[in-house]
Amino acid sequence: MSAVELILLQRVENLGQMGEVVKVKPGYARNFLLPQGKAIRANAANRERFERERIHLEAQNLKRREEAERLSERMHGLSVILIRQAGDSGSLYGSVTTRDVAEAATQAGLGITRAQVVLEHPIKQLGLYEVRVALHPEVSIPVTVNVARSEEEAERQARGEAIGVEVEEPAGFVEEALIEETAEASAEA
Repeated sequence: MSAVELILLQRVENLGQMGEVVKVKPGYARNFLLPQGKAIRANAANRERFERERIHLEAQNLKRREEAERLSERMHGLSVILIRQAGDSGSLYGSVTTRDVAEAATQAGLGITRAQVVLEHPIKQLGLYEVRVALHPEVSIPVTVNVARSEEEAERQARGEAIGVEVEEPAGFVEEALIEETAEASAEA
């Protein structure tokens, strides 16, 4: 398959900046860039249209970026708690997805969509996770996601305490002491 030439209407991560002409695979263009309005086909008419509208598009982009930067300053250090059922080993019965993170962040006051949540892979264990939220193609913030079985467990995790593993040192300590005493008694006899 041959590549398709497109003009980017906004910055696209790992692809290019606004106004660049890029070559991408047809499926990526047809299924993602074109329907979401991130690019237009690079034909003569669209090149002329882009040049006419370039100043307007750059002004819009700058305005959206400034709004995103203000929001990122206000929401810096955001932490959300997700209560999930999990086994004794800490494995979740299911997983935490971008939709779950977006809903929790929206409830915390950061109105985002699941498309803005950048999650490398679904979360399948209890614990604290750093998730990136893209407010704008050039502005993103880290959000701490605390996945726990209960509010109390989430508070303990946030303080840095280990969860899920209960310490049974006294019982083991007593057993070791008995073994040592028995060994000493048999050595004396």
